[in-house]
Amino acid sequence: MLQLEDLHVAYGPIQALDGVSLHVQQGEIVALIGANGAGKSTMLNAITGLVRKNRGTVRFKGKDVTRSLPHQLVRMGLTQVPQGRQVFADQSVEDNLLLGAYTFARDRARVRELMEREFERFPRLRERRVQLAGTLSGGEQQMLAVSRALMVTPEFLCLDEPSLGLAPLVVREIGRTIKTINESGTTILLVEQMATLALSLADRGYVLQTGKVVLEGTGSELLRHPEVVKAYLGG
Repeated sequence: MLQLEDLHVAYGPIQALDGVSLHVQQGEIVALIGANGAGKSTMLNAITGLVRKNRGTVRFKGKDVTRSLPHQLVRMGLTQVPQGRQVFADQSVEDNLLLGAYTFARDRARVRELMEREFERFPRLRERRVQLAGTLSGGEQQMLAVSRALMVTPEFLCLDEPSLGLAPLVVREIGRTIKTINESGTTILLVEQMATLALSLADRGYVLQTGKVVLEGTGSELLRHPEVVKAYLGG
């Protein structure tokens, strides 16, 4: 469903991605783990058209989308939940969801149906539907960011550090939600610094180090890999 071939991204003299190749099959959860500064968020931003690629190819559903713009990719079924939530703080929960559903703006019945689906997924958002997003807790903002992305009914969802800054109970809830979203038919590429969470959810995973893929395997294989255990699992 997604294929990266020899992808290079640089910020001036700094090489953020250095020849990355990977693939994601339809229906999978694929985890991308690595230390801070490894290039994980850059990879997601390159996939979703938010940063320019210096070299390489991105293919989505067999089509070359290397130069496609973010809004074009959203309409094709590929969207992202950004790191740090980035909700519209001065807008209500409901307005954030409406903004997420802009591709269905002319179909009010469909928008209401999608919003109801998200309120069922996260009942706390229903309770806070008129509350300003900036006043929500970190966990509630993460729920809102996920729901906002799902309002366009994506086929492929990129998740960037969904557990960042959240309490353990909320992290577990987000983990269950990721699994449920995948089971409903959405393919997921998960960037996550909490390696145990990411690999326990993932069908397959990649380890990124200084802009290069250094390891790949199934989630269970990487959970047992000595280098992963030593570097990311505290063992």
